[in-house]
Amino acid sequence: MSFCSNRRPLAALALMALGTLMAPLAAHAAYPDKPIRLVVPYPPGGATDVVGRVIANHLSEELKQQVIVENKGGAGGNLGADSVARATPDGYTLLMGAITSHSIMATLEKNRISYKLMDDLAPVATIAAVPLVFVVNPAKVPANNLTELIDYAKKNPGKLTYASSGAGAPQRMAAELFKRQAGVDMLHVPYRGSGPAMTDLVGGQVLTMVETVPASLGFIKSGQLRALAVTMPERISMLPDTPTAAEAGLPGFEVASMFGVLAPAKTPKPIVEQLNAALQKVLVKEDFKAQMLQQGAYAVEPASADAARQRLQKEVDMWAKVIEDAKITVE
Repeated sequence: MSFCSNRRPLAALALMALGTLMAPLAAHAAYPDKPIRLVVPYPPGGATDVVGRVIANHLSEELKQQVIVENKGGAGGNLGADSVARATPDGYTLLMGAITSHSIMATLEKNRISYKLMDDLAPVATIAAVPLVFVVNPAKVPANNLTELIDYAKKNPGKLTYASSGAGAPQRMAAELFKRQAGVDMLHVPYRGSGPAMTDLVGGQVLTMVETVPASLGFIKSGQLRALAVTMPERISMLPDTPTAAEAGLPGFEVASMFGVLAPAKTPKPIVEQLNAALQKVLVKEDFKAQMLQQGAYAVEPASADAARQRLQKEVDMWAKVIEDAKITVE
């Protein structure tokens, strides 16, 4: 009798324990049962915002739940990223990340930002890439291809000026990577944004730049700038006659401005995998690819969340090396 009596509380405890274990699984199975916030860490209108809104629409369709874009700009994207890093890790707050910019800031501003990119955020999926292109002022720089630009820079050390949209911008980092790989010395002229930089490049106040294709395409087509090479592994449809950097004499030079979705680090793996599966479906949709291309971005091949993390780590490591070698600071 006493044996049976002892079994009852044991059975009750076992049921309670089982219930505790099953509760998270039940919660995950019901996900999502309310709207999801997709934080864009920049003001409306920029590339990250545009990509984020396209993603939000398609992800809403796949998840059968509304995905709401929330712009939270400030501190070069770090304010919005920090807010997601500190959010409840339940899958209802996500970050539309400018992967390349966040990776650069992880090293360049590591003493200023309050979150750690690889520790506090979990990559869900890489979404799109915006290619960069080497452009020169055709009236001022006698270079028709990348090899000639390298030769010109070597013959004129420190005299070839290059513009960027800011000290820590991906465009500046791409140029620094070019300097290191090509073994050339160029003078950096930072601007407050791509617009002013492109204006002075067209006007001849600066001589060259590595800029995003969407920002430079109109000037290239009008003949105001000469395109020398794109930074993607393959030629792109927007500039089909422009060779890749590898084709133009700089093998292994592959740089793009990357975008991806991230979640708070402790978000349960089943939720991350569910989001990743939904985004993989989005990435292969022809209308999504077309919408990305309209913005000058290319949808990437679908991949796992683990692959997205590896891609992010690769970006962080690459730019940390560039920043260290070039002794780049935010000042």
